Amino acid sequence: MAQPNRLRSLAGLFLKLGTIGFGGPQAHIALQHEEAVVRRKWLTEEAFAEGLALCEMLPGPASTQMGIYLGYVQAGPWGAIVSGVCFIAPAYLIVLFLSWGYFHFQNLPQVSALFLGVSPVVTAIVLAFCWKLGEKVLKGWQRITLTIVVFLTTALTSFSILLQFLICGFLGCFWFRSPPSPPQQSAPPPEVPETPETPDGATPTGSAPYGLALGRLMPAWVLPFVGTTLSVTSLSSFWGFDRLREFALPLAIFFLKVGSLIFGGGLVIIPLLEFEVVERLQWLTHTEFINGVAIGQLTPGPVVLTAAFVGYKVAGVSGSLIATIAIFLPSFLFILLATPILLRLRQNPWIKAFLQGVTPAVLGATSAAVLPIAQASLIQSHWPQTLIALGILSASLLALIRFKIPTWQLVPAGAIVGLVLGTWLGG
Repeated sequence: MAQPNRLRSLAGLFLKLGTIGFGGPQAHIALQHEEAVVRRKWLTEEAFAEGLALCEMLPGPASTQMGIYLGYVQAGPWGAIVSGVCFIAPAYLIVLFLSWGYFHFQNLPQVSALFLGVSPVVTAIVLAFCWKLGEKVLKGWQRITLTIVVFLTTALTSFSILLQFLICGFLGCFWFRSPPSPPQQSAPPPEVPETPETPDGATPTGSAPYGLALGRLMPAWVLPFVGTTLSVTSLSSFWGFDRLREFALPLAIFFLKVGSLIFGGGLVIIPLLEFEVVERLQWLTHTEFINGVAIGQLTPGPVVLTAAFVGYKVAGVSGSLIATIAIFLPSFLFILLATPILLRLRQNPWIKAFLQGVTPAVLGATSAAVLPIAQASLIQSHWPQTLIALGILSASLLALIRFKIPTWQLVPAGAIVGLVLGTWLGG
């Protein structure tokens, strides 16, 4: 097939997948497998598993990176760009529209009632993530110690979460490194690495060393320097041109850093974003942040598109574009530039040990992030609303942990319950 035809085929396929892919990363990967392996025969089962293993070990949303990878395999660098952009675009437009609606109508009683039901569901999603990850991670005194230390450090201090992840990863290199296995005559077929699952199927671990390469280019002191005095107290204009001069660089640097150090994407982004955009940069309030995460859960795309919500609050449509491009740019670069190297390094014992140190740190940081999120979603101005929020939280936890209900079904259900009961109480 000629290159233009391949690019058109990729664009059509990934626009479709980006529009219908509700259900989280596992649903995305299942759809990609069906199209690339079963229907179109682009890859064998073994080649798809190898590509998925590569994407799982990278920082960033694995299902989006898998789409970029498939485009790369099919049509080279341009194929990677086309497939990735087309996969992200539908969900980005949905987040942009919902962000505009939220910030312009959030003071209406109906909108407040709607998020009375949505916010506890998001809290339950994060709690269920911690529960399931804890079942996998809390084995051995080293992992338990790392989890507790990171939880207390995150909850009680303002010490950088990124630095905590890196420290725990380096400790993991010494605690969890296994001796290299003897050479084999014939290598077994590649397997997808076993990693803990989030409630919607996202994997909470990725690979830090490649994120560290960007981290060295953007050292830890850069972000505080460019964002210290740039708190946001009001909504930008729609296009955000009035704030670009002040906020374009801080938005780009911050989300580049986040995109290069998200360990597997998914809900792991929550503690990092919550600490930075609420506590330190003061771009969002706690309530706005949890509602932005909820909006990200309503779309067929990855939850990291919460970045578009943050960018819209800071600098309108321009800010949302900058934030979205910056947070996904590392994923494109990793696939385009590092694929051959990463395929060779995937089984490196140092990298595997590093990730085993990072995983309990992820659990500790995410558990600490639940505290302000729960406070914002559960403590209401009147006790009947508080009871409703507690009831929705409890029901959502039961649905997620016991009955495995997908998050994309729970969030709209919570919105309906909150809208009905909240409007009834308000009336």
